[in-house]
This record gives sequence, C-alpha cells and structure tokens, in this order.
Amino acid sequence: MKKALLISSVFVVVLVAAVLVSVPRIKNPFKPQLPDKGRVAGTEAVAPAQSAASKDNFAAMLAKAEILEKQGELLPAKEALKNILAAYTADPRIEQAEKDLEDVNSKVLFSAISVPGETATYTVKEGDYLAKIAKEFNTTIDFIKRQNGLSSDVVRPGMPLRIWTGKFSIAVDKSQNLLTLKSNGEVVKTYHVATGKDNITPVGTFKIVNKLVNPDWTHDGKVIAFGTPENILGTRWLGFNVPGYGIHGTSQPESIGKQATAGCVRMLNNEVEELYSLLPVGTEVTIVD
Repeated sequence: MKKALLISSVFVVVLVAAVLVSVPRIKNPFKPQLPDKGRVAGTEAVAPAQSAASKDNFAAMLAKAEILEKQGELLPAKEALKNILAAYTADPRIEQAEKDLEDVNSKVLFSAISVPGETATYTVKEGDYLAKIAKEFNTTIDFIKRQNGLSSDVVRPGMPLRIWTGKFSIAVDKSQNLLTLKSNGEVVKTYHVATGKDNITPVGTFKIVNKLVNPDWTHDGKVIAFGTPENILGTRWLGFNVPGYGIHGTSQPESIGKQATAGCVRMLNNEVEELYSLLPVGTEVTIVD
C-alpha cells in the first residue's frame, strides 16, 4: 500500500513538472525589459543616418530662408535664419547663414516694413521739418529719407513716415579688424576695417560726438585739405569723445583688414558713408582687443 502511494506521488510530481515546462513563459508587463543585443546594435547604426538627416535639414532650412528673402518676405526670412544660427552653431556652413542674415537685415533696415520694437509710424504735423523729426527720434535726416523713398527734404502735413527707433551701437574687435553694427543689441551688419599699428587703437567705450563730410585732416600741426593725396581720411569722419580718434574712410583701401592706422578705425569709403547716414551723434562705440 505504501509502495503504491509513493509511486502515485512520484507520478504526480513528474506530471506537474512536464506541464510547467510545456507552458510558455509570460513576461511581467510591469518589469522593464532590457533590449537584446540586436536592438542595441540597431540603435548604434541609426546615429549616422540621424547626422545625415540633420545636415539635410540645415540645407532645407537655408533654402527656405533664401526663397522667403527673394519673395520679399523679409521678416519670416530673418526669423528662419535666426533659427538656423541657434540650432546649428557647429555647422561649417554657418557663415553662409550669417551672411544671408546680414543681407536680410540690411534690406529690412532700409525698407518700409514695420518691425515690432524697432520702427514707428509718424504723421507729419504742421510746422514739422526733417531736422526736427530726426532730432525728436534721435536719428538722421538721411536715414529718414532713405526709409521713405524721399528725394528731397520737403515733408507735408499728414504725410506718414516710417522711423527706425532701434538704438544703434558699434562694436570694434581689433583682433579681427572687424566692426559690427547693432540695433538694440542685435547684429545688423559687419564690416572689415583697419585699426592702429602695434595695437594702439584705444580700448574702451566711447561716443560719436561729431560728424564731417569730406573732412580736412589736421596732421603734424598742418591742415591737409580733403581731396589732396596726403589726406587719408576718405569721405566721412565720425569723431569720438577722445580728441584725434574716430571712424573714417580711406584713400588706402589696401590697408583694410590690417593694423595700419595711427589709432583710428579706418573703413572703405562706401561703407563709412553708409554708417554716417545711419548713426546719430551720441552713438556708443565699444572697442576691444
């Protein structure tokens, strides 16, 4: 009897074990599942594809911005280019995006487009004249005329004028011989310049206190008239609140990009003329090594 009972018990145990082996294992849905080797390998293989996609996206974004610019959609083009600069700081093609943004900014500057925070619309009143309006908005007559397509200084009551209200400033980097024009702290345009021999251009923050067209040059106690070969100041002068120093044009364009001056910041004549037309007296200029 005992022997029969023992045999029955062994039989039951063997039967249960067989059933357990035959039932498929069910994964616990609450337990994190580790990826298998194939999945890890697959993840590693995706990286190059993602990099290629990123580059393709850069090209697509840049192309879209250029199309917007050509269509005259300058503010959307500007925003698209700023997004590229923010997202692709390490991409070697970033210089093209920077150049495109400068082109768009220049077009916006001289257009009739209303720019939030940087332009206002002013309606001319009885007794107004351009010099009065320019003084009120701390801008220049030339800039008002160019924005509004005016060929003369005559304005009439009721005439709407687009006025750029963004505050201009200048930054000069002597290590790169680069001058940057900013509006409300945002880069508008960059220019290659010449600075002082042996790094003598003063470092600090200055203000433009006087502006001259076709300036004479006072040198070694002599006044050298504009237009003579000895006068190297070019067609415009923007003088600092440090006597003898300023931003000016040049009769020596080959010096641009070098440390070649007696301490001033030297520009190509057409470029200093552009700055002259934009910058009012009082504009801040910061120069760094």
